[in-house]
This record gives sequence, C-alpha cells and structure tokens, in this order.
Amino acid sequence: MMCRALKVSRASFYRWRTPTVPSPRAARHAMLVEAVTAKYDECAGRAGRDQLTRLLNADGIAVSESTVGVILRESSLRAVRVRAWKTTTVQDPQANAAHIGNHMLDEEGNRDFSSSVPGARLCGDITYLKTGEGWLYLATVIDLCTGMVIGWNMDDHMRASLCIEALVMARD
Repeated sequence: MMCRALKVSRASFYRWRTPTVPSPRAARHAMLVEAVTAKYDECAGRAGRDQLTRLLNADGIAVSESTVGVILRESSLRAVRVRAWKTTTVQDPQANAAHIGNHMLDEEGNRDFSSSVPGARLCGDITYLKTGEGWLYLATVIDLCTGMVIGWNMDDHMRASLCIEALVMARD
C-alpha cells in the first residue's frame, strides 16, 4: 500500500530497507585506496603514479597505472617533484687563467665582498631556469656596495654574449 502511494516499486523498497554489503568491486577499491596511500606515505610523497604502480605490483598487489592515478586524484595526493638539474659548466683543461689575480682578496688574503663606494666593486652570476619552452639563462651584475642588480640579461643559451650584454647594461 505504501509503495503504491509513494509510487516506488516493492523491489526498491526492500533494497533500501536491507543493509547493503559492499560489492566485491567496492571492497577491492577500498583495499587499493588503503594500499596506495600507505605506499605513498612510505615513499614520503616522492613516488608518482607510475612508480607507485611498480612498487604495488612488486608487493603482489595487482593494480593498473590508471587506477593508481584515479586514487591519487580522489585523495588529492601529488608526488613531490625533484628539481631539474643540468650540467652547464665544463672545465677547459687548456684554459690559461694564471695571469688573472683574485681581486676580491683583502690585505690578509681573505675574501672580501664588501665595498663602501657604489660602482667600485661588482660581482656577477649566471643561473638557469627550466621553463615550459626549455632552459632560460640569466646573467646578473651586482653592485657590492648597494647590493642592487645593476645589469642583467636573459637568453636561451649560455654563451659569452649573455654575460657581455649584462655587463653593457651595468655600464650604461
């Protein structure tokens, strides 16, 4: 009578009234969520989808990469990425630099990177950044008195012209 009044089938009523037991698929998914999060924590968050899949399969838990990816997204877990590193300086064994003295030494021979006169002592550096379009190189020239960047240049290469342009900007 009540089913007819509510316009609900009797099967739906009994399915609603009977406590549901998780399906085998839901039980396996819950087990996989627990295994993936445990392995993720064990790796300190450094393992991504592919590596977690390999580790779980090695432990005897058969799981696909796409399933691990779904579980990571559902749990809002992301692998910590290691910073990109690139070898940029290669020593030239034929380079003769014996005639270049270190002008940053004080009277006692200690390194001194201070200055009381602006523009009297400068230093520079080159750094590189990984971007979506490749590597970006940045050369800077810094005034040791003020600590300000007085010249800089960016380019997609690390040739001498990168530093020369930074020095030209610092001079002007």
